[in-house]
Amino acid sequence: MKIVVIGGTGLIGSKTVAILRRGGHDVLAASPRSGINTITGEGLKEAMAGAQVVIDLANSPSFEDKAVLEFFETSGRNLLAAEAAANVPHHVALSIVATDRTDNGYFRAKVAQEKLIKASGIPYTIVRATQFMEFLGGIADSSVDGNNVRLPPILFQPIASDDVAAIVADVALAAPRNGIVEIAGPERAPFNEIIARYLKAVGDQRQVVSDPEARYWGGRVDEHSLVPLGEARLGRISFDEWFRRSRASA
Repeated sequence: MKIVVIGGTGLIGSKTVAILRRGGHDVLAASPRSGINTITGEGLKEAMAGAQVVIDLANSPSFEDKAVLEFFETSGRNLLAAEAAANVPHHVALSIVATDRTDNGYFRAKVAQEKLIKASGIPYTIVRATQFMEFLGGIADSSVDGNNVRLPPILFQPIASDDVAAIVADVALAAPRNGIVEIAGPERAPFNEIIARYLKAVGDQRQVVSDPEARYWGGRVDEHSLVPLGEARLGRISFDEWFRRSRASA
């Protein structure tokens, strides 16, 4: 099976490509460096030829509200048009749990991307993931207030990138859902507790403060803004196991 992975050299993309290649599939790891660019359209026609699945894992180089929206809309339109012309039978895209329930610029851009997919007429599966464990340090840094890390007291259920890649690969080999699959980590706990646990593990002395008025990447959130509300497919890697692996590979 020929599978094109857009963003195939990124965090999730490189892991997904490796899994699919081990399964004996013909996998094209597409990126601007390989001459395939979803913003300019370069190389898309050639890449789509004979593809049975396209997995969109591309990410915006800028998280500024206008730039990220333009990225996902432009990339989505170009990619979906090329897939339609090549009669690709399955489009898989990675999105975010609660992207339509959380008000910040990045999440709004992912909603726009999802709308393009649903309107394209191409059979699809959207995989919505909770936040990656690999992003815990960045989340803490984004919430710094003096010597403290200020976070809203909401539920959090981060997932390891290895689990994300494994599930994305599995979804890509299955029939299109024409719907959404939500995935999350195996452990759910208060946001502040998980970030505090991470900071302690890495020896960071900053204190985590629970603040109901704190925002998440500029957006207001409530108790369930970052976790699945209904059925979700859970990863297998716990925080402790993920941290052990990340230390071992560092």
